[in-house]
Amino acid sequence: MKDYIVRATACNNQIRAFAATTTNMVGEAREKHNTSPVVSAALGRLMTAASIMGSMLKNEKDLITLQIRGDGPIKGLVVTADAKANVKGYPYVPIVDLPLKENGKLDVSGGLGNGIMNIIKDIGLKDPYVGQTHLVSGEIAEDLTYYFATSEQVPSAVGLGVLVDRDYSIKHSGGFIIQLLPGADEEVIIKLEERLKVLPSITNLMSEGKTPEEVLDMLLEGMEPQILEKIPTKFQCNCTKERVEKALISIGKKDIKEMIDEGETIELNCHFCNKKYYFTVDELQEIISYAQGE
Repeated sequence: MKDYIVRATACNNQIRAFAATTTNMVGEAREKHNTSPVVSAALGRLMTAASIMGSMLKNEKDLITLQIRGDGPIKGLVVTADAKANVKGYPYVPIVDLPLKENGKLDVSGGLGNGIMNIIKDIGLKDPYVGQTHLVSGEIAEDLTYYFATSEQVPSAVGLGVLVDRDYSIKHSGGFIIQLLPGADEEVIIKLEERLKVLPSITNLMSEGKTPEEVLDMLLEGMEPQILEKIPTKFQCNCTKERVEKALISIGKKDIKEMIDEGETIELNCHFCNKKYYFTVDELQEIISYAQGE
């Protein structure tokens, strides 16, 4: 089954809601970065959130980047999504082993530690919008809930879950974001809070085989949910040799000359997808000539 996001409204447009299944996307990221289970869970949660937040963007060229930096052993994560919910991401440290928490869950908060989350929106303005929040729990869903409330003043509920199988593959991955729109009635707020209290975790719902549509039906029971759109989402990196070449130019002529003096073909990796790019000595000479405007 392909990954997708469902967008819906409820209570006469007083609520907007999104739910996603992202098992394939997170599985591809795990394979590309060879992540250990706790890193797979952390990266998968952030990628799922980014896919939904990307689908919220208004213009085709808009981009959103979620960046976490923490003092835990994972160190940090970077995930970028576009308005079509194409997502790419990477962990700073791909292999981290931590004991399970007392409840048997992967210790994502222990892996990330204390730190900050940056939300960067490039929406065609002169400068991108940058929002920042401290990690309130390091579990990512709670951190984003706090971000929406404090930085965007949008009361939200975020649920994110990644279930890693015994062979380290991704068994299930998905999530939801529910937001109250301006002017929502107190009655609606109470009803939604009550539903969230009794709903099983998103990981449990996915384990039961629930689709994003069924998750929203359960979340918004009695609130007349209306499905508006089904949006495909996938792992997609837009790296090319030309882009890597531009990054190479930015490191400076001195460093490139040192590479040339070593007389060997160099290998560079894309952070997001781990694809390898090779540059021969002749190509490095051409890059230096271009940088010097010759």
